[in-house]
Amino acid sequence: MFRPLLQATAVVGALALIPVSTGAMAQVDTNSYRQLDLFMDVYNRVKADYVDKVDDKTLVKGAIDGMLAALDPHSSYVDELDYDNLQIQTQGNYGGLGLTVTMEDGAVKVIAPTEDTPADRAGIKAGDYITHIDGKLIYGDTLDHAVEAMRGKPGSKVSLTLIRPGKDKPIDVTLTREVIVQKPVKWEVKGDVGVININTFSASTGADTRAAILAINKSLGHKPLGYVVDLRENGGGLLTQAIAVSDTFLTHGEIVSQRGRDVDIERYYAESAVPGDVADGLPVVVLVDAGTASASEIVAGALQDHHRALIMGERSFGKGSVQTLLPLGPKTALRLTTARYYTPSGRSVQEGGIEPDIKVPQLSDPDYKDRPVFREVDLRKHLINEAKVDNSVLEADDKEDPRFDESAEALKKDGVEDFQLDYAVKTIARLGGGTRVAKK
Repeated sequence: MFRPLLQATAVVGALALIPVSTGAMAQVDTNSYRQLDLFMDVYNRVKADYVDKVDDKTLVKGAIDGMLAALDPHSSYVDELDYDNLQIQTQGNYGGLGLTVTMEDGAVKVIAPTEDTPADRAGIKAGDYITHIDGKLIYGDTLDHAVEAMRGKPGSKVSLTLIRPGKDKPIDVTLTREVIVQKPVKWEVKGDVGVININTFSASTGADTRAAILAINKSLGHKPLGYVVDLRENGGGLLTQAIAVSDTFLTHGEIVSQRGRDVDIERYYAESAVPGDVADGLPVVVLVDAGTASASEIVAGALQDHHRALIMGERSFGKGSVQTLLPLGPKTALRLTTARYYTPSGRSVQEGGIEPDIKVPQLSDPDYKDRPVFREVDLRKHLINEAKVDNSVLEADDKEDPRFDESAEALKKDGVEDFQLDYAVKTIARLGGGTRVAKK
């Protein structure tokens, strides 16, 4: 299971059907042919001399995987299992634990647990490494096999052994699989403030966000003082839904642009999905953290650049690239990085991420200072942003709120389970209703 894509699905068909002309093939230089000859020489030697017999499918898939891995962390070959995983991420449900994982140097690494799932309730955290499943060492095995082993019939049990950076001993947990129902949007009311938790950008996220606003208004019997949009630990998803969510809070203007190898720039604007501002200009605070990535960063960047929301929390993940899914067969495809995206002001979030307007640490987590942070810049072969922001300068200029000195124990005694969310709700309450939030 992979970190959800930022897919440019609208152009997939067009890209996939572009024919390669004989003229273009004739322009391939001699060096390219030499490299292909080298590849075939290695391929034939492995077929003939490797200690065990190897089938063509294994060698070809390995060659494709290696070629794409040499480009960046997000380009990959999508086989049938991967294809089904993508469908699950954007549409369906499955029996499992509720984990998003990736492969790093032969080890299965947790990107994030899905909220209110067996993995989340067991305390599994982003950055954990899964070393054993049901007592079997999985280091060096494929990500596909690990995902298959963690999925299964709802009600069945599975044990995981975790290595957590900063902890001396492995952590053993036993979980009961459930039907993981992917609800991209949840909402609640805290006082007179509406809280909208967006955990992924799947096919219905835009519509569900608008429905959440209406449900909050109905629950209160009047409009709230404002809204908190929680994008923490949201690894992204569909580009179309990032645009739809941004459009929910904007009346006009550019939401995002994407730029590929060619000079042409593709721009997306507000009012493409929803006319007007569904939140009616009320104050908005957007919560972000190191797990806020890709499509989530598009939303945060658009609302920040248009001064429509205060961005609060910690610097986001920093994935500023677009992956296009190019079909190769009925259930196979090439997931290829084809463009970088930019916020309305022309910023690329690649590597640097979105800097919050107000930095708020997660004081409710007693280990937040010691827990390693995992971002795009930590991935091997990540795309370089030549104009990235020097975040150390921004951090040096910040003035800390005296409330940031409180301990997790003291907060818990005061009934504060989520300091960042509590801080955001109280910020909305102080701002009051009826005034658009603007960063000064």
